[in-house]
Amino acid sequence: MLRHGSAVGADLPPDEAVTVGAVADPALRAALSAAASGDAAPAGELLAETRLGAQWERRSVCVSELAECALHSPGWLEDWLAKSPDDPDAVLVKADLCIQQAWEIRTGHRARHVSQDQFRAFFALLEDAVPVIAAAAELNPTDPVPWEIALTHARGIQAPRDVFDAYRAEAVARAPHHYGCHATALQYLCDKWYGSHEEMFAFAERAAEGALPGSKLHALPLLAAVEYEVVSDDSTEDGPIDRARVEAAVTRALELSGWYEPGDPEAAGFRNHLALMLIFAERWSEALEVFRAIGVHAREFPWAYVGDSRKEFLEFRLGVRMQVASQTPFFSRPPGHARPAAPVPAVPAPRSLAIAAARLHQVAEAALMCGISLRIAPAPSATGMSYVELVPDASPGRRASLLAGEEMLTAAADNFTTGEKWPALVLRRTADRCGFTLFHKGRARASHLWDPAAPVTDHAQATATAQALAAVFPAVDPRPLVSLLRGTDSPARRQSELVAALGLPPLPDGFGERDEILDGVPGAQLLAKRGVFKGIRDTMSTDLGTPALPVPRPRRWWVLRIVGLTILVPAAAYAWWSPHVSWYRTIVPTAAALYLALQLRKARAQRP
Repeated sequence: MLRHGSAVGADLPPDEAVTVGAVADPALRAALSAAASGDAAPAGELLAETRLGAQWERRSVCVSELAECALHSPGWLEDWLAKSPDDPDAVLVKADLCIQQAWEIRTGHRARHVSQDQFRAFFALLEDAVPVIAAAAELNPTDPVPWEIALTHARGIQAPRDVFDAYRAEAVARAPHHYGCHATALQYLCDKWYGSHEEMFAFAERAAEGALPGSKLHALPLLAAVEYEVVSDDSTEDGPIDRARVEAAVTRALELSGWYEPGDPEAAGFRNHLALMLIFAERWSEALEVFRAIGVHAREFPWAYVGDSRKEFLEFRLGVRMQVASQTPFFSRPPGHARPAAPVPAVPAPRSLAIAAARLHQVAEAALMCGISLRIAPAPSATGMSYVELVPDASPGRRASLLAGEEMLTAAADNFTTGEKWPALVLRRTADRCGFTLFHKGRARASHLWDPAAPVTDHAQATATAQALAAVFPAVDPRPLVSLLRGTDSPARRQSELVAALGLPPLPDGFGERDEILDGVPGAQLLAKRGVFKGIRDTMSTDLGTPALPVPRPRRWWVLRIVGLTILVPAAAYAWWSPHVSWYRTIVPTAAALYLALQLRKARAQRP
């Protein structure tokens, strides 16, 4: 693993480029951005296009995203409905919004973890949604999407089977191969709701058998397998579902993946499920190929079943890389791409810069054992702050290679803030995205990504991030930070404004446009990478870099050593003069006095 760990999966997108639930449709991204700013016109134009063109799959996705936007950015949908109360598109978004509002209160937890007050509010909101869903269906009779929403509503209100069957019949009559309607129906039929494992698998396999070639309906058995293997507690050797059916679902999904190009966001949903199932089956090489095909398009599920979606995606991806590396013979080359003719589109790695709230020599001392080369420079017009950047290394070494795709400056900040009182803000920037991670005492306290393709950050999450920043920078008011965090337009401007709001020095010219922006900055110093033992040795000395950094010593440091020298010199002289003092008691004060004298001499020579 140590030999091949850095090579296996090196072509995967860097961790910092991976986003969860990013919107790939440019028109939808524009509509979401405009809606978050209060303009509903682009949303109306987009949904009208999907309705007139009978683009039902796209319409389903757009309605769901716009309803989520309305959930976290209210006002624009209400204005749209006030101007056009009978607009089929506006009413459809309102119908989906009603469902999302209800589930926001209930949460996705199991029933035993939901309070009675939550259930009462949940059912009340679902009751209010009935006339809105009915109106959406009446305003556009050929549209299957209102019936997809009705199926979700049926699951929430615990509708009997005949009601569910009637809704599903209406959806199938309008779009027999609509993936969204089938996936929603599958949830109703699973064991944790109102069906059983057998009924769920039978429904999924029946739909897949009648699906067109390349249709995402072929992924329905895979979704059933994830529900059975990951979500339920019944997946055992003698469980109700034969293992052959689970394996057949994975095989069918692998074949379906071949119909889509690597990096295709439309296939990202089922490919994320496929990657997890291949991991469970310990089919590491195939899982690695699926991660290559996923690219940067992580999805909330199935990873949310086991923890934080993005974190779990990255950790499982790392685990697959290490498994493939460990199974590669030491003197062999790692396996290459299974499909070299259609590589995953390259994703540029973000350029990074850290702002440390510490002086140059403090950062240098803390970063001695990071295992990578860094350049540090004093921040202008900022007392006691420094810039830190990564220096590219042609041969990064094993420790740097095993950072598992993690952006190296982020990993270094995690290292050099451990045990320190001062924080460091790691800033990342690409052509269209910007982000940051705040480290304090070796822990990531907050992180954020401004991505025009991602959903707008909800108010609660933005508030939590702003409060975490204010806790580390006490003079900062968290309220203005929330609005900066919630916008998705102009990521670079928002990042710069956040840095200014935190009272940090401005970002250097050229950040995000080129590497090594600190090269040539007055006072910049190179901290060359060190091995473990050299790092330990240098920690004990004052040789902190190349060239050496001036290390100002506090007054207490000088006083203690001068007082010690004043005591030790007479003691050593007496020991040498007196014939009754043993050799050991003579050598100890003498060596201690020489050591302090050398420390004082070296510190005096290094004074700035």
